[in-house]
Amino acid sequence: MAITEKITNTMKPTFWEGHIPVNYVYTYGHAGEKFFRAIKDKGTFLATYCSACDISYVPPKIYCDRCFTKLDRYIDVGTRGFIETFTVSFMNMDGSRKERPRILAMIRIVGTDGGLIHYIEGIGPDEIALGMPVQAVFKPKGKRTGAIDDIIGFGPVTRGRK
Repeated sequence: MAITEKITNTMKPTFWEGHIPVNYVYTYGHAGEKFFRAIKDKGTFLATYCSACDISYVPPKIYCDRCFTKLDRYIDVGTRGFIETFTVSFMNMDGSRKERPRILAMIRIVGTDGGLIHYIEGIGPDEIALGMPVQAVFKPKGKRTGAIDDIIGFGPVTRGRK
């Protein structure tokens, strides 16, 4: 099926083989810009706080999901969280076996109603557990660009870190 071909039967599955050219520019928006600037400059996470609902959002939001109040108060919530759920990947996208398994987890940031999905570093699949405390591991400050990949991953909590 060609990308420009008109779909006449919506009940029949359709597909195309090959490469679909997709070009886009992603903008962070106001809340995202502050969030990524804090990662780049300070190595910490910012949340937006709704005083009406007593909720902190990570990543930050402009409006509260519950009461729709405009959110303009940003708070530093540190870099620690806990593993809420995870999966272990043994295969690459092409079906070949990975050299080492990768763990991808939903990290709930401590004290917030939100979190991030990212890699777990520094432990193996047999060591991970739900509820395990972890902390963000960042690229060195001089190599950060203000993007999600400034976070290398999350690793076991060590003393002396936020």
